[in-house]
Amino acid sequence: MPRTPTTATATAAPPDTPPDATKQAVRERVHAHRAELLALSRRIHAHPETAFEEHRAAAWCADLLRSHGYSVAAPAHGLATAFTASLGSGPVTVALVCEYDALPGLGHACGHNLIAAASLGAALGLAPYADQLGLTVRVIGAPAEERGAGKALLLAAGAFDGVDAAMMVHPCPVEVADFRSFALGTLSVRYTGRAAHPSLNPHEGRNAADALTVAQVALGLLRQQLPPQWRVHGITTAAGTAPNLIPDRASAEYEIRASAAEDLALLRARVEDCFRAGALATGCAVELSRPEPDYLDMRSDPALLAYWRANAAALGRPEPVERAPFACTDMGNVSHMVPSIHPVLDITGGACAPHEPAFVAAAVGAEAERALLDGAVAMAWTAADRAGAGWAGGLSGGTDT
Repeated sequence: MPRTPTTATATAAPPDTPPDATKQAVRERVHAHRAELLALSRRIHAHPETAFEEHRAAAWCADLLRSHGYSVAAPAHGLATAFTASLGSGPVTVALVCEYDALPGLGHACGHNLIAAASLGAALGLAPYADQLGLTVRVIGAPAEERGAGKALLLAAGAFDGVDAAMMVHPCPVEVADFRSFALGTLSVRYTGRAAHPSLNPHEGRNAADALTVAQVALGLLRQQLPPQWRVHGITTAAGTAPNLIPDRASAEYEIRASAAEDLALLRARVEDCFRAGALATGCAVELSRPEPDYLDMRSDPALLAYWRANAAALGRPEPVERAPFACTDMGNVSHMVPSIHPVLDITGGACAPHEPAFVAAAVGAEAERALLDGAVAMAWTAADRAGAGWAGGLSGGTDT
C-alpha cells in the first residue's frame, strides 16, 4: 500500500546526507547522459501526443531505461501508454514520475517533454549506485496529466504501492520549491426535455436549453457567496439545433476548483444543486457525471522539500519564491498518499507561461535544457538523501550499461 506522508516540519530533515564526492559522482553520471536526455526531450517535443495517445513518447522513455539496465513493464496497470521501470534492491523505494502528454492544438506548451527527460536523467544518474545508496529506483510513466488524471488512475491500480517518496519537476515562468495547486473537479451535465413546436404546441414542450439557462443564472448568483479561491467555469456543448424547435437536449461541461480536496467536495455539492434547480424549474431530467477523477491539491512533504531546497541551491538554481496555489496537477493525488514533491523550475523568467503558444518554443530553449539537467541532478540527490544509507565510505564508482 502507499506510504503515509510524513508530518515533520519544514526544517526537520534527517541528518544523514551523502558526502560531496558521492553527489558529484551521481551528477557526473547524469551529465554523461546529457546528449541522450536532450535528444529524448527534443524528440518528444517534436512529436506531441495528447492524453492517453502518448504511444511514441512512452515507448521512447521505456526503451531508454531498458537500455541502461532497468526492468521495464509496458504497458502497465491497464493503461496503454503507462510504464513502470525498476532498478536496485535497497530498502527505500523512490518513484521518479514522468509526464509526456501534450496539449490539443498547442503541442508541448506545458513542457512535459522536459518532465519526462528530467525524471529519466535522475534515474540514469542513480542507476550505477542504487544498491550502494540503499535505493530501489522506480520510474513511473504517467499519461494524461492535462486531461484524464492518469496518476489518479495509476495510484488506484497500485503503481505507487510500496513507494517511500515520489517526485517530479515541472517547467514554469518562476522558481517555486513548495508548489501548491488547486483541487480540480469536472462535471458533465445532460438535460433531457420534450421537443415541441414553439408556436403550434409550445405548452407540450419541456425546454432543455431553458433548464441550462436557469442553472447558469443560479451559478452566477452563487459566485457572490463563494470564497475567493473557489472557481466555477464551463461551456455549453449543446442547446438545440434550430430556433423553430423547442430543444429536448442540452449539455454542458464544467470545471470546479478549490484550495483543498475537502473544499472541492463542498463546492461540488452546491454546483450540482444549481443544475438540479434548472431541471426542477423546467420539468426536465438531468444527468450529472464526472468525466475523470478529481485532481487533488498538491501537498509537499516537508523533509523531502528541505532536501530539495538545499540541493537546488547547491546547483545554483534561482532563489525560490513563495506562491499561492496555482494550476492543477494529478501529482496532488499522489501527494495525499505518498510523501511527494513537485518543484517548478523557471525557464522563461516570467516572459511566458505554460499553456501559451510562446511556451512551446521555450520548452526546448537553452534555459529549459539547463533546467532539465538541474532537475535531474537535484532529484537524484534528493533521492539519495532520502535513502540515508551508504554514505560512510562514499561510492565506489560504477558504470551502467
